[in-house]
Amino acid sequence: MNYRRARLALAVAAVAVAAAPLSMTTVAAADAPSTSAAKAAPTAQWTTRTVAPGVEVRTGVITDPTAAPGWAVTVQAPVTARFTGAQAWAAVGTEAWAAQTADKLRAAGFEPNLTRIDWPDYSDTPHGPMGVRVRVGSHPTQDEAKSVAAKVTAAGFRTAVEWTGYDADQPADRENIHVAVIDPRAFDGSVTATHDGNVAQRETTSSVAAKLGSLVGVNGGFFVTSDADGAQGIQAGVSAHDGRLASMAVGSRAALVLTDGGRHSRIADLTTTVTARVGGSTYAVRGINRTPGLVRDCGQDGGSPTAEPRQDVTCTMADDLVEFTSEYGRALPAGPGRQVSLDAKGRVVAIGDRGGVVAPGQTVLQGVGQAADWLSGHAATGGKITVKEVVRDTHGRQIKLGVDDTIVSGAPTLVENGKISIDAAAEGTVDPADLSFGYAWSNTRQPRTMAGLDRQGRLLLVTVDGRLSGGSEGFTLAEAADFMKSLGAVQALNLDGGGSTAMAVKGELVNRPSDATGERAVGDTIQVLPRTR
Repeated sequence: MNYRRARLALAVAAVAVAAAPLSMTTVAAADAPSTSAAKAAPTAQWTTRTVAPGVEVRTGVITDPTAAPGWAVTVQAPVTARFTGAQAWAAVGTEAWAAQTADKLRAAGFEPNLTRIDWPDYSDTPHGPMGVRVRVGSHPTQDEAKSVAAKVTAAGFRTAVEWTGYDADQPADRENIHVAVIDPRAFDGSVTATHDGNVAQRETTSSVAAKLGSLVGVNGGFFVTSDADGAQGIQAGVSAHDGRLASMAVGSRAALVLTDGGRHSRIADLTTTVTARVGGSTYAVRGINRTPGLVRDCGQDGGSPTAEPRQDVTCTMADDLVEFTSEYGRALPAGPGRQVSLDAKGRVVAIGDRGGVVAPGQTVLQGVGQAADWLSGHAATGGKITVKEVVRDTHGRQIKLGVDDTIVSGAPTLVENGKISIDAAAEGTVDPADLSFGYAWSNTRQPRTMAGLDRQGRLLLVTVDGRLSGGSEGFTLAEAADFMKSLGAVQALNLDGGGSTAMAVKGELVNRPSDATGERAVGDTIQVLPRTR
């Protein structure tokens, strides 16, 4: 049995003694630790809070007395970035590079430590050795490690000072976890993905929760954080509110579909197809509520440098048609191209340059490149442009959205059909051909937010603090999947994390975010709302 999974299952099992249990895996007698091993096993302290009938929040601290993290100096390996061809740097390198580097370090008066790093158990990446990590020393303080790093750098090596508690090959000494369990059979409210009325803004999870009177709120999907990548707050992936798309998928990535106000929910990889039609002529809409020509996290045909999903990368598109809805509550992007305004029935009410705002009850189409030419050649005042939206899962089944349905996206899938299934490469969070991309994001411990569904249809919203926030180190993607499965999740996905990770209970922040500013303002959230009477 995976020791990590075993200890998490045991830790969560401790909660079940005093609370309504989740369905979870158990440890067989043959796998039980010996008496001596049990003395050193991780310990867990859990408390349970009933927020409302059918809504519980379980708070746990898992500590491992065998963990002894410290500060290390990592020597980085030169690699070639796959898409740009530029030199980049990776935390691990080939065996040949590691051997040569070790010899050079010894010649310079340093004693290297070499560790083979294996690929995590992803469903779509190689198995076995990923590479070799080369480090110098183990230091009790960051300042001491920085002093050694300066000397190693001066000897001609590229270095990084790292906390070994983030390493997947070492146990974490502490993890602060919050688990919200929402049982739709007992809860008479709703669960919804929300941006609080404006897709082009950022707000903290707790402020949205307080404003809406939420019972529990967590941060949602990935979003634009820099003006250079578009309008801040815009979702980088599929989202829907009140049954209508508010943004489009970037490739085929995981999403949580909250149907009928969260009464019936599912997790699936989703794609979106949006088409504008004038008579017999059609043109593909590539984005909703984003800046034309800029696609955060890539994943669109025609994108450069790739049409594949690529976490935290902004691709460009020379030819791009984007729809803006009334949820876009800021000035429209201006610049070269064409703009057409449509009324609620799809009739063209204005044609002109890009800019202005979306008028109440209207939508706007903006085109650049060939898309601008198509609009110029086909849009006529008083004429009609029909825009059709289709959402499908990976089996090709169409997902029809009702007015009480919302979608929030993430990446990657963690659990599918009751089994751990992390498609990290397909969803663009790692790249087996470029170890400079996604290693820390996926393979080291980070603050994370996860969502899952168990066999009883209960929704699980989970946060783990990280980056030494409150002494908690977080999860790798593989550990996140292990933990969700230990809760009994049969479906689970990774949501936005890092400095975005936040959980609010009755409007009050309960975790400790790692963002330097405190609680980060995010693009959207998931809120558990009481019934309006």
